[in-house]
Formats: sequence, structure tokens, C-alpha cells
Amino acid sequence: MVDLLWAFLQQYWPHLIALLSVVFGVVGAVHAAMHKDDVRAAIAWVGVILLSPLFGALLYAAAGINRIRHDQISGQRSRLIKDYVHHARPLFGDVGPVSAPQFAALRILCDKVSRFPLHDGNHITLLDSGDEAYPAMLAAIDGAHHCIALQSYIFDHDRIGLQFAQALRRAHERGVQVRVLIDAIGSKYSHPPIIDLLRHDGIPAELFITSLLGLRTAYANMRSHRKVLFIDGHMGFMGGMNIRESFMKSLVGPHASQDTHFRIEGPLAAQLFAAFANDWEFSTRERLRIEDWCRIVPLAPEPQVPARCVRSSPDRFIAATHNVLLGALSVAQHHVRIQSPYFLPDQTLMGALNTAARRGVTVDIVIPGHNNLRLINWAMMAQLDQVIEGGCRVWRCLAPFNHSKLLTVDDAWSYVGSSNLDPRSLRLNFELDMEIYDRAMAQQLAARIDAQIAQSERVTIEALQAQPYWARLRNRVIWLASPYL
Repeated sequence: MVDLLWAFLQQYWPHLIALLSVVFGVVGAVHAAMHKDDVRAAIAWVGVILLSPLFGALLYAAAGINRIRHDQISGQRSRLIKDYVHHARPLFGDVGPVSAPQFAALRILCDKVSRFPLHDGNHITLLDSGDEAYPAMLAAIDGAHHCIALQSYIFDHDRIGLQFAQALRRAHERGVQVRVLIDAIGSKYSHPPIIDLLRHDGIPAELFITSLLGLRTAYANMRSHRKVLFIDGHMGFMGGMNIRESFMKSLVGPHASQDTHFRIEGPLAAQLFAAFANDWEFSTRERLRIEDWCRIVPLAPEPQVPARCVRSSPDRFIAATHNVLLGALSVAQHHVRIQSPYFLPDQTLMGALNTAARRGVTVDIVIPGHNNLRLINWAMMAQLDQVIEGGCRVWRCLAPFNHSKLLTVDDAWSYVGSSNLDPRSLRLNFELDMEIYDRAMAQQLAARIDAQIAQSERVTIEALQAQPYWARLRNRVIWLASPYL
């Protein structure tokens, strides 16, 4: 029987390959046409599958299908947050008095997009790069009495990473509940990975989306880009900064990378925990009960501001940040400031930026003059002309690389966190951002962006066209792959 089967395969294997190619190609093309909401993505995948039926279908199965369907927070857990954060004061009134009247419409949009309530009673402190953020985070870990949850895309095994590992070990040894979640891709940025040390010290630490080979095939294109530290139910840290010594001038000198992070005290901390707890359960199947981790705490210090978290991810929160950005640009009346290390907006977002500029709104976009990712920089340069011709002002900052992701509108509303303005971040990654309705914070962030502009050169159409033809061609070729960079 085996000999007959082997003889059959030897004689007819080309026909079998052709048959499998047709079957896989048809199934893959139909699936892409039926499940891709973006027509450009649907056309691209159908083209790849039909031009190379077998290989294209396999590639689509590995990287093109969104299999993330877990709920970020259930209705029961949402009720638990409200029950256990007794000091939260939901802001049901008009946000105009604390920000500006035009943001009342944006608040309604974000109520539907975020699904987290907008809470007053939050004290938010801006932290400048690692020299301010890391000591504050380490002090919070050393001062923790009850629980610590830490999530990061990159957690390097370097001098600052070891300080965090030692602080977490001390907390674990004195009986504090500790959980650490690191992205499986981000964990490979340093060797040996720090998770081995954490586990050796007995700290519950896991990788987000992994397998025996380092990739869970079904989710190979998904990454957790969130940066969260949650302490004792009432304090948290979030923003754009990973854990790595390259952000500390005191360790690497004046050319250290820059970033912006935030310390949060008040009800917003419970939202940070909810995002972490769901990612932890998705990765480990362990459910962290909110009533055990979020206990009654005193009111946050003054001044207190209304704010909320916004989660975006390739599940039911897909395009959440994209929707918030479109809403913010639509209500802008005077000045939009954007700082992003990786600025690759899609056509819809570029249209919103250009429309705001054509309405008379000043739109300033700050990008690094020296990017840490060369391919991203080339792709960015390939499409800057589209926003410049629309009336936006683009600035390349000549200071050391800045990893901050900041947006302010009309000096009255801010959006900060982990999201970059690129296709991967806005559709594929798990991101966590925060919207703040507060003039003082918006003005503080606006001054921070203006300081970067003061160290920048303005990008012009003439300068872009003056690049050698081979450089412009290279940029456009890399730009074609921008959705997966």
C-alpha cells in the first residue's frame, strides 16, 4: 500500500501541487475579499494570492488573517472597576470649562471609542526621559506594599534593566504581588533576555504572544507595544518609554535618546490595570481579580484633571486611536502640534491633517532628524510632500533622537501614550494612550514640542526634490512596505 502511494505521488505530484495551489488560492482570495475592510489591503492580498497561489495563500494565512478576538474588558470587570474605585468622580458635565467648548463633541466620540469612562480626580505628572521617569518608577516599586503590574514592549538586560529587576525582586521577597509582561518580539532586543533573570528570582513573568519557536504562528504579526506600571491600586506610569539605559543621560551621555512618560495618581490607575490584566489573562489564562488589586485609596493630590485611557488593538478596539485622531483634527480651531518618531499616516489621516490646515488651523509636525530606524525614516521621507503640499509644517529636529508620541490641540486637549502614527501601530499593535482635558497639561506639552521645533529645520518641497533620484526611489520602494515595518 505504501509503495503504491509512493508511486502515485511520484507520478502525479505536479498535478497535486497544481490542485492544492488552485484550492488554497481560491479559498485565500475569497477569505481576503470577505474579511478585509480596507479595500487596498483586500486588493493587495488577493493579488499576492492569485499571482502566487500556494505561497501567497500560506503567507496570507500566517500574516494576513486577524485572529485576535479576545475582549479587552468584560462588562462584569468594567462594573468591578466602578465598584472598587470609590474615589472616582465621573465627569458627566461639559468638558468646556476645563479645556475648550469644541471638545464637547470629541468627548462624545471618545465615550464610544474608548469604553472607559472619563474620570475627574486624576493627578498627572510629566516625566522627562529616563533621568526623571526611571527613578520615579523605581521609587514607586520600592514603596509598593500590595501589588505591582509591569508591562513593556522592550525590557532590556542592561544597567537600568537590572535596577528594575532588582527592585522587583525586593518587592517579591517582601510579599508584594508582582506580575511582569514583556512582548515576545521586544524581549529579543537584548541578550540574554531579562525574563530569564526575573523567572530565576521567582517573579511571575511572561511573554506576550509566544511559542516554542518564539512566535505563535497565528499571531506572528501582532505585538504588545504598551508601557504600563501599576502600583498598589492607585498609582500608575504610562507613556512611550521602554525600559532601556539608552534613555538616560546619566548613563550614556548627552546623546541619550529622549522620551516623555507620565505618573498618574487617581482613578485612571485602575484603567491601566484593566488593560494590563486583560493582556495578562490573554497570555497566561490567569485572571487577576480587580477587587484584589484595586483597593480603596485616598484622593489624588491637586491639581486634578479629567482623563481616560484609550486602548487600540487588532480586536474590537481596532482603529480606536485612529478614530480619536480624526475626531480631534475635525474639532481643531487654532493649532495642532504633533510629535512622532515614526510618522507614516494613512491617506485618511493625511486628508484630515490637510483639511485642518486648509481650514486655517496651524499644523506643526515634528519628526526626528536622526531616526533610530533607518527603514522607517526612508519611508517617512517618501510621503512628507503630501502633508507639506496640504499646508502642514514639518520639522526635522536636530537634537538627539526623541521617541515621544505627543499631540495637543488648541492648547486645551492632549493625547499621549504608546501609539505611533504608522499603520502597524494604528491597526496591528496593542497600544495604550491617554486623552487629557486640561489646559495646563496641554500648554506644558505644547511648550515641550515648541522647544523641539526651536532645534529643528523645516522640511520643504524643494529640499525633498533636491534629493538624488536614487534616494527618492529607495524611499518610495521602502514606503511600499510601510504597513509592515
